[in-house]
Amino acid sequence: MLYVIATPIGNLEDITIRALRVLRKVDIILAEDTRQARVLLSHYRIDKVAKSFYEHNEKRVTKKLLPLLKSGKDVALISNAGTPTISDPGYHLLRTCVEEKIPFTSIPGPSAVTNAIVLSGLPSDRFLFVGFLPFKKSKRKKELEILALVEATIVIFESPHRLIATVNQLKDYFNKDKRIALVKEMTKIYEDTIRANMNDIERYIKSDCLKGEWVIVIDNRGNKS
Repeated sequence: MLYVIATPIGNLEDITIRALRVLRKVDIILAEDTRQARVLLSHYRIDKVAKSFYEHNEKRVTKKLLPLLKSGKDVALISNAGTPTISDPGYHLLRTCVEEKIPFTSIPGPSAVTNAIVLSGLPSDRFLFVGFLPFKKSKRKKELEILALVEATIVIFESPHRLIATVNQLKDYFNKDKRIALVKEMTKIYEDTIRANMNDIERYIKSDCLKGEWVIVIDNRGNKS
């Protein structure tokens, strides 16, 4: 069995009892960043070494895992934070399990996407998760043109050094009166949420506080009016 396990997005206490039980019993633990995994496993006194599993070795490691899974070994997949395969490695492994008829299950838990929507205070009945916008200008432009037409709350991941530029770019595609929230460092010491409309949001971003992981949430309902 393959277990896809959600892990804390910051606060180490945000992990389920079931997740800890499974991590203790599996034969192999795969982790996007073994250093991050070591912190989590050590904190809960799980005496196991996580094996590296990231974007550039996913296909190679998956091929090696197949005979182990078929022989009855239990494998756990964790990411740096949150739920694996959500803007993190794991999709190829899951598709391979489907094709090879290898059973797998997901152990739910923390997710930056849903947590950010709650903290934003924006509508949660209909939302679209985008992840990171394309880096290439032409692809990013096309993506934003499409998103501007979507009647939903839109969730975007962004790195701190590109946050201000991205917020400024959003103004070119979304109405200035749209409500937007910037959520920073969720569940951590410096967690913060900035809420304003699209036109005013930049004035609340302090350049000396940009460090950390950010999520952009936009209420884009009624965009055709």
